[in-house]
Amino acid sequence: MSIKKFSQSLWYRSAAWRRALLLALILFPTAAACRTMASVLPSKGGTPLEVLLLILFGVLFAWISVGFWTAFMGFVLLLAGKNRYSPSNHCRGRDLSIADVSARTAVLIPVYNEDVKKVMAGLEAVYDSLERTGSSDRFDFFVLSDSTDPDVWVEEEAAWHRFCSDRDCFGRVFYRKRRSNAKRKSGNIADFCRRWGKNYRYMIVFDADSVMAGRTMVRMVQIMEDRPDIGILQTPPAGVNRETFIARAQQFANRVYGPMFAAGIHFWQLGDGQYWGHNAIIRVEPFTRHCQLPRLSGKGALSGDILSHDFVESALMRRAGYGVWLAYDLDGSYEETPPTLLDELKRDRRWCQGNLQHMRLMFTRGFFPTHRALFLNGVLSYGSALLWLIFLLISSVQALAEVVLEPSYFLETKTLFPQWPVWHPHWALALLGSTAVLLFLPKLLSFSLVLLKDPGASSFGGRGKLAGGILVEVLLSTLLAPIRMIHHSLFVIGTLLGKDVGWGTQSRDDRGTAWVDAASVHWWSTLLGIVWGGLLYLVNPSFFPWISPIVLSLAFSVPLSVFTSRVSVGRSLRRLGLLVIPEEIRLPRELAEVKDHLDGDRPPYSPFSLSERQGFLRAVTDPRVHGLHVSLLESCGHEGKRIRPDRLPLVDRAIAEGPGSLGSGDKMELLKDPAALAELHRRVWTLEDDLKASEWGIGFSPEG
Repeated sequence: MSIKKFSQSLWYRSAAWRRALLLALILFPTAAACRTMASVLPSKGGTPLEVLLLILFGVLFAWISVGFWTAFMGFVLLLAGKNRYSPSNHCRGRDLSIADVSARTAVLIPVYNEDVKKVMAGLEAVYDSLERTGSSDRFDFFVLSDSTDPDVWVEEEAAWHRFCSDRDCFGRVFYRKRRSNAKRKSGNIADFCRRWGKNYRYMIVFDADSVMAGRTMVRMVQIMEDRPDIGILQTPPAGVNRETFIARAQQFANRVYGPMFAAGIHFWQLGDGQYWGHNAIIRVEPFTRHCQLPRLSGKGALSGDILSHDFVESALMRRAGYGVWLAYDLDGSYEETPPTLLDELKRDRRWCQGNLQHMRLMFTRGFFPTHRALFLNGVLSYGSALLWLIFLLISSVQALAEVVLEPSYFLETKTLFPQWPVWHPHWALALLGSTAVLLFLPKLLSFSLVLLKDPGASSFGGRGKLAGGILVEVLLSTLLAPIRMIHHSLFVIGTLLGKDVGWGTQSRDDRGTAWVDAASVHWWSTLLGIVWGGLLYLVNPSFFPWISPIVLSLAFSVPLSVFTSRVSVGRSLRRLGLLVIPEEIRLPRELAEVKDHLDGDRPPYSPFSLSERQGFLRAVTDPRVHGLHVSLLESCGHEGKRIRPDRLPLVDRAIAEGPGSLGSGDKMELLKDPAALAELHRRVWTLEDDLKASEWGIGFSPEG
């Protein structure tokens, strides 16, 4: 039986009726809500402004309905406890062995100017965890670097060499620095597939902050072995390791609400699921053959390389006849969340551009309807913010018009009696209540689910602490929602106007937001909140209480951004037992090992008085680091016997003026040229001026 027929016989019919049910659950309540909304409006939807208001309301009500029904079906699925379509059914009760010796898996860790010590701590924990399963001989690791910082590049090489030397694992843990950063992370993965993919049946893709238990990785391989129809198997990673207020709230929400939403996503999508770009296992051969990403033609932000590559790759995998599944009940998969609101918005800016690019792919031939809907869902995940903003602005204009414009009680046709506006407060309350149910009932369902599984809620610090944490998270998300709405709206507008986001490094530490940084980002939203709220308060005070949560949040966006970024606030809440997650009550071994590796002190790798983060100086000065770097360059084909003419002046300037005269680009040019670097190394070691030699770190540390 072919892969396609095998998959169709298992879940296609169930998927069809489930999605028909979801469509009905969205459309019928939305139609009823729009009718009620029209009845509440002064002109019953009879003016162009009110028609636009109703259209926006309908789209947004349908949008939040999707989230509600996803959560509700996840609640039902987890409450039932049994699921015939769960991919994890295939590995329950089995040992941690992989029978087929040819079922080899590559673990890919793409990095881009990351904290090297943190990346290696994660690698060490995952490697050791996999060793404990007894099946580690089926896995190899690849650190795939796209780093553009010269110090980070050399630090990565030295850290990798030290790791392999300590564990004697050369030939199992590899390091590769790409010459070109084309297509960012997706190009990095594609480069691996072209060079080494034929040696592996599967690849597990990580982010730089990903950590995964060895048993989870083995289970993923076992599932893929038993299900030849699966092309991508995604795990739901749990957010961990953060201490700031906003990050702790996100971790808490992820652990309380996340399992229910993941189960709901699985219920509706089945084998038409999504790939989230990391913490997933992929069948290499079909991925290499069918998932090559096109370059979007034209100019502007919606053209060029596809930024949100993962959704497109999952659609291409489905088009090839392979399923994309979410292993919602497979634990032991972890990641880290953005530590501050500014970091979150920086990430969202990139995601927004990538998701809006999907509009150009929505009608690509061969894509399944579900993935077209997922593309639309991705667009609305940011486009809905702009719709909410327009809806609120129109509502405010309507409120101002009621005061400023003289009402007309007679229609254009002749009539003896005026048309008096009729206010139905119970309809308005019913509409408000139904919207509140869609937004907040999933949180109550999650609370109930935790208590049903664990009556004492011990994994969250107790029932009272769990309830308190949910209350804090709801309050915080309510305060931050308008700020996110404004920024996401700006992202959408900027992208549609052609503004490109570029490729920046993600922040992976808990440094808080400085007041000056918050003010530079939020000053205009602060001004908008003050003007918007002040105008409504002066002209129509009765409407101000309804809009006050929005405008007050915007007006105080700077202190909110700073306050939520503070580690001290997050730790104070933890001491109170609020926003605690299960991984803090009982620390998984893998996360404990990451912490130990980060906190532990190791003897210097080099006798020179240079820190590990002074990578360029170490590559020039330290013979061992220099030799390692040159050998890696030569192994990748950088075999320059002579110095390129354009690089010789860099060597001369470096010797004459010292390393401070070289910019980052200059250092990268020298690090790419083994002959130029060797010449610089020779000249530094023959310097007769002690002062100049000290600039290059020549001298031994007391420990050495």
